[in-house]
Amino acid sequence: MAIGTMISAFRKLSNTSRITPFRSLSTLVLAEHEGGLIKNSSLSAVEAAKSLGGDNSILLLLAGSGHSLKEAAEHAASSHPSVSQVLIADSDKFTYPLAEPWAKLVHLVQQSGGYSHIIAASGSFGKNILPRAAALLDISPITDVTKISGSNLFIRPIYAGNALSTVRYTGSSPCMLSIRATSFPVASETADLKSNAASIDQVDLSTLDEDESVAKSTYVKLSAQISERPDLGNARIVVTGGRGVKSAENFKMIDKLAEKIGAAVGATRAAVDAGFVPNDLQVGQTGKIVAPELYMAFGVSGAIQHIAGMRDSKVIVAVNKDADAPIFQVADYGLVGDLFDVIPELLEKLPEKK
Repeated sequence: MAIGTMISAFRKLSNTSRITPFRSLSTLVLAEHEGGLIKNSSLSAVEAAKSLGGDNSILLLLAGSGHSLKEAAEHAASSHPSVSQVLIADSDKFTYPLAEPWAKLVHLVQQSGGYSHIIAASGSFGKNILPRAAALLDISPITDVTKISGSNLFIRPIYAGNALSTVRYTGSSPCMLSIRATSFPVASETADLKSNAASIDQVDLSTLDEDESVAKSTYVKLSAQISERPDLGNARIVVTGGRGVKSAENFKMIDKLAEKIGAAVGATRAAVDAGFVPNDLQVGQTGKIVAPELYMAFGVSGAIQHIAGMRDSKVIVAVNKDADAPIFQVADYGLVGDLFDVIPELLEKLPEKK
């Protein structure tokens, strides 16, 4: 009798889970900016918001202080034709993107705006803010979304990308998402739109100053490598080295090849853990997710965690002396050979970048 009751309850729950999608759509996109420009990953979040369907009003939320915020707001207003409004929070509390003030800001803006969805890119910025903001709003976020099938139906990878899970959101508003930027590419013609700019409005921060939780963390410093190479997350070509490179000194070959063809440099977790390169170059499930037009892997065995971060690349080229290396299962072109012979030959024969 108890089992029958449970089954009936489950069927009832299954039927109620087929809730009609949100009747009116309005999406708040948490935008990251640097140097007065909106990052491409945030524009990908706007693309994701478009996929929700219906007459969706899309707003960008920016926070910061001073002249850089003003420049970023002007860029945001003309960055994408789907953006209808740009909200800016100008305060010294947002000079650095700390989770506490940002989460409180999201809570504040949601209370006044009543948005159906809140979206951020699944990078360090979004991963830092969304969990705390979701806790304040008493909702459960859906993370790492790669496809949107409706206003409350989403697809995300599980088991390091070896399976896809379809998730139907049945909770209260807002539905909070983090999306993989590589799954929602921005059309080139929308990247620098100058006409029909969206309106720019200030967020009332008067109640934010009363919250003591905002001051719970302090900014210490930012450690970053300054490089003229393309950003790893947005590069057209990525050259990656793995454990097979053997040393930090040998990794300079990867650097030379990347420089010659105008590529970004990536690394596996094994190479990072061995100290060959800093961890901001790590590609994989616990590193950066990339989807370049060309991905070249040298001395990369092809662990599941690494493949999860690059399997969406348009063309994958692998060089490994182990013919049974798993990387060859996902590679479009594979060469069984010693990278210490292959890379010098490539450096000799490949033309310089234009």
